[in-house]
Amino acid sequence: MTFQIFKERMSRITVLVCVALFGAVVNASAQENQMQSLINQSLEKLQQPSPETLLTCVAELKRIEVMYSDSVQPKYQAALQSLNYAVMNPQAEQTEPLLADVERLIDDMAGMKQADESDVCTLRGFLFMVRIVQNPVQNGQRYYLDVLQNYERALAVNSQNELARRLKERFMDGMRAATGN
Repeated sequence: MTFQIFKERMSRITVLVCVALFGAVVNASAQENQMQSLINQSLEKLQQPSPETLLTCVAELKRIEVMYSDSVQPKYQAALQSLNYAVMNPQAEQTEPLLADVERLIDDMAGMKQADESDVCTLRGFLFMVRIVQNPVQNGQRYYLDVLQNYERALAVNSQNELARRLKERFMDGMRAATGN
């Protein structure tokens, strides 16, 4: 008799646990979809990129990053768009605060298990590249190897990383132009 009661309770508990797990999975999937939808809405504003639209997009992505602080994608997008702004506006007053935040985002991503190491290296290389663009004379020799090593590492981890490939090519073209080779 006691065994049968125990068995019935375990069956109920098992059902409740299964329902709870299913609910958690469905909820997580819905949150992931909502997060991606918010990111896409923000990135759509970049159809006509201007400094103002980039800053608006970055601000929105930072809010999304705070809302979904345990997700990589908002961090990645906020860092990437901040770096896009900084490379196009290297001397703007907003650039330094954005770059400080990019460093934090990259460090946060590097500490996350679900982060793609190739993406982290690509962003880090892009950050060093922006530093060179800001002051080529002072920062060119200082960060040249850091840029190349990060892009090469990104491509070693994932040879299909198109962003790393394009940024490395752009960097090499810029270096050739700067050195006259």
